[in-house]
Amino acid sequence: MDCKSKMRELRESTGMNRKEFCEFFGIPYRTVTDWELDNRHAPEYVLRLLEYYIRHENIRKENMENE
Repeated sequence: MDCKSKMRELRESTGMNRKEFCEFFGIPYRTVTDWELDNRHAPEYVLRLLEYYIRHENIRKENMENE
């Protein structure tokens, strides 16, 4: 899977919009935008770390709102 698709899939799996995702993970908005628009490519290790963290910490927008 390419960076663009993977990044969007990860963000959408959290239920967050791009701004919320960036604020939560501390990634600049422009960086995530460029990754999703395929203007730049995230390093593979960043995608793997995000995927691991989202899955193992069960990061979902609705879960965060309930806490």
